[in-house]
Amino acid sequence: MDVAHLTGGGAPQLGEPLPIELGNTTHAVRGRVRDGLHTVEHLAAWLRDMRDRLAVPLSDADLQDVTGDDLHRARELRGVIRALADAAVTGQDPAPDTVATLNRHAGSVPRWHELRLGPEPQLVVRTTGRPVAAAVAALAEDAVTLFAGPVRHEIRACQAPGCVLYFVRDSPRREWCSGGCGNRARAARHYAKKRNR
Repeated sequence: MDVAHLTGGGAPQLGEPLPIELGNTTHAVRGRVRDGLHTVEHLAAWLRDMRDRLAVPLSDADLQDVTGDDLHRARELRGVIRALADAAVTGQDPAPDTVATLNRHAGSVPRWHELRLGPEPQLVVRTTGRPVAAAVAALAEDAVTLFAGPVRHEIRACQAPGCVLYFVRDSPRREWCSGGCGNRARAARHYAKKRNR
């Protein structure tokens, strides 16, 4: 697998917190739900594209070793994140088994920081597990922090027709995940008004 030339599953990247970005790998194209993590290569491409934001550094060699088990864990974690986001949007408590699955993922691979001395002291992330599995576990920890903190009150579902993405509202007037969805929503409202006249 040539990491530089991997094509992703088409999942959008909106600059949202990493757990939301992972949740948004389930997305819609022309109103049809798509899986941006359909294959091991899709997961490797997504991790490559998010590499500079991940808590665990991943090399090209790490990405070449992505397994079906990694894909299963990432997809299960994505489902948990989407369920938690939906609960946050609707103001309901998440299901206990959803929370238990998130906590299981968060604690699945231990990792810690070490101080390394050189010309300048630096922080290095260490793990006892495979780096990709540790990166997915770190994403689960990020989700714990996100859904346990005040930001959970700002999670929204995009209001554009056919969109299934979530976002963290950064302004009181934001209703859509992206400008493109906002344009589609405004166009749909415009055409609906014209038809009703």
